[in-house]
Amino acid sequence: MVSSSHEAMHHFGQKDTAGLIRNFQRLFHVPFPEPCGFTVVNTDLTEIEPVERRVDSLVRVHTEDGDFLLVLESQGKKDERKRGSWPYYLSYLYEKYRCEPVLVVMTQSSSTARWAAEPIRFGLPGWSSLVVRPMVLGPDQVPVIADEKEALRDPSLAVLSAITHGRGPGVAAILGPLAVALETIDPASAALLAQLVTSGLVDSQAKEIWRDLMAPVNYFFRHPVAEMTRDEGRVEGRVEGRVEERIAMTLRILELRGLQVPDSVRLRVQASSDLDKLKVWSERAVRVTDAADLFDDDEA
Repeated sequence: MVSSSHEAMHHFGQKDTAGLIRNFQRLFHVPFPEPCGFTVVNTDLTEIEPVERRVDSLVRVHTEDGDFLLVLESQGKKDERKRGSWPYYLSYLYEKYRCEPVLVVMTQSSSTARWAAEPIRFGLPGWSSLVVRPMVLGPDQVPVIADEKEALRDPSLAVLSAITHGRGPGVAAILGPLAVALETIDPASAALLAQLVTSGLVDSQAKEIWRDLMAPVNYFFRHPVAEMTRDEGRVEGRVEGRVEERIAMTLRILELRGLQVPDSVRLRVQASSDLDKLKVWSERAVRVTDAADLFDDDEA
């Protein structure tokens, strides 16, 4: 069964290919040529025999120096049968399209990333007739973007960071800066990236934090994903409702992260009617290690 996180990983490759290639240049230190256009290609590689062979995402990238094929595979766990298909994918694609295929495997598991990165060799010992070397993006290759300035510089990389580190305990610290960064880009792109993060997170606690962070954001209201939020009663059309929502969100994030919330902190949050201040507190809630640190730098 294909998981939502699996879908998010390869939809990310289709919907933000330019951002993905820019990040590949940075993370792999490989001189990918600058793209000037993209074409999403049919992923079905089945021939006459009744054996299904299908890559997750296949994008033809047009550059001034010619085209290449970006073959994106999302791998949740080790699967030797799938690994055995990768050489076939690349050979078949080159024969069909006559342009260079580049295999990139994306995973949220460090052990799976190490397994996928091992070269695939066919031939005799000491004389390989065919060698396949996948490029692999996993938690050890993608940086944790937990700094707001970094997230603002590259929201696309921050999204990739959130999805790739979706299983780790540090995901909560990634989501606050990412939410801030999405508010600075155009609403259509922000809504798409927010949906990809919603699908890509695998940890239930992280999903709860992300839904709470997204609930008050205006562009999110216009996206179909927001219907789920409305059904849960998180969205209110009045300023008073948004204040109550921010109060509940801030306290809920602290509780979901397992932090003790003293009565003095709870009462101060609940007594506030300043939406801007509550917004700051809710963003701090994903990073602080002590609930009292919500109020750092605020006037007593």
